[in-house]
Amino acid sequence: MFILSNSLSLIRAPMALLFLQENTQIRLFAVIFAMLSDSIDGYIARRYDATTVFGAIIDPLMDKFFVYFALLMLFLEHKIPFWACCAMLSRDAFLILNASYLKYTKRWTNYRFRSVRFGKLTTAAQFFVLGSLSVGYCFPSVFYLIFVVFGLCAFLEFLQLSRSTPISDT
Repeated sequence: MFILSNSLSLIRAPMALLFLQENTQIRLFAVIFAMLSDSIDGYIARRYDATTVFGAIIDPLMDKFFVYFALLMLFLEHKIPFWACCAMLSRDAFLILNASYLKYTKRWTNYRFRSVRFGKLTTAAQFFVLGSLSVGYCFPSVFYLIFVVFGLCAFLEFLQLSRSTPISDT
């Protein structure tokens, strides 16, 4: 359970807490470390055939915790508007929509959960934006629409995967 790749995932929680410090260098370090740990943990798990159910759950959970916590801090400091936070998190709304579809079509129990290309792209973009906001860069409003597009594309990827899952008898 507590193998190297899972430990790298878990370390993103204390990295997020570094956003309690309103210090540019500390926050930038936290974002870069979170990005690196996210990349390395997956590589290690796949390379050494050390994937676990715990890791499959904790990795995206720690990504979300990091992003949500950092966004909350930046929002409270008025460095990002609420609607932009919602746009950055829109992929999660699409994930809920996909889960609802799986439950409704009775594909939930047979569905093999895994990451999708646009989900990974969204996470990378979220880390990039958090790092940029941490150093004081402001994005044009239209930029945040990319997260809605990525979320929709991730939803379509999930939908395609769920349609290839056989319907459960239960």
